[in-house]
Amino acid sequence: MFKGFRDFILRGNVLDLAVGVIIGAAFGAIVSSLTADILTPLIGALFGQPDFSQVQLGPLMIGNFINAIINFLLTAAALYFLVVAPVNALAARNAPEPPPPPATRLCPECLSSVPAQARRCAFCTSELALEA
Repeated sequence: MFKGFRDFILRGNVLDLAVGVIIGAAFGAIVSSLTADILTPLIGALFGQPDFSQVQLGPLMIGNFINAIINFLLTAAALYFLVVAPVNALAARNAPEPPPPPATRLCPECLSSVPAQARRCAFCTSELALEA
């Protein structure tokens, strides 16, 4: 019974998931701190007090909802510009170049190798359609 549990826990995907959740929680705290401690006060310094908690529309208190939307947008922008865009740029820089198009193709009549731009087969003289 314990052997099965040990095998389950030591599976690679379970450990990877656990590490991912822990790293995600730590990174979430960093992004929340960036949003709350740096970006929101910066917006407040530029445009006035960034707290909308007292805004209401009739009996509805929509200020907290506006604060949550602004927090979400700031968090999404921070994640995109500080994580996603640099990782995508690094992946594009390290991506292998696509292989060049083949220089030859097979004749459909005699299956001989002919140049890709040939209009007629050099072996059987059949006409070849140019490939786009």
